[in-house]
Amino acid sequence: MPRPPLARERVLDAFESIVIADGERTATLEATARAAGVSKGGLLYHFKSKDELVAGLLDRLERLNDADLERMASAEEGPVAYYVRTSVMEDDALDRALIAASRLAQGGSLPAADALRRTRRRWEDAIRPHVRDSASVDLVMLLSDGLYFNNSLDVHGPDRLVPSGADLRALTDLVLRATAP
Repeated sequence: MPRPPLARERVLDAFESIVIADGERTATLEATARAAGVSKGGLLYHFKSKDELVAGLLDRLERLNDADLERMASAEEGPVAYYVRTSVMEDDALDRALIAASRLAQGGSLPAADALRRTRRRWEDAIRPHVRDSASVDLVMLLSDGLYFNNSLDVHGPDRLVPSGADLRALTDLVLRATAP
């Protein structure tokens, strides 16, 4: 699959950054063009409206989720351990797309809410064959949600809210024992 044009990606990066930092209302076409370093006409060449910007961002989320699912499927540690381990945010492209989509959904975007549900469902589907039952899927998903959420709180605080290193491996081992088929 060919890479999207660089200017288009810069515009999406700018839109994503503004949505994350200041919310959807602040992410106007003008603000996005300015942040991307393109003219408004340059932005409109790639995205005719704010709805198209949102669609582009959600498309990006889907592509990143596709790549993550491929890594999950081929992870030597297995899909469940991979998913738990990668539920600790690393400020990578997937994390940023998820946060931006979450901000859009919180602002009332139904397409963003649908995209987040689809993303989650795809992760659940990838985990399901590797655990014993639906309660095990719930355990993995909800534990991972907690890691992701608490990691966002842990950024500037003195308290350790998310395990790392050996502690994260021990937690992952516990989850694997609890959910093994």
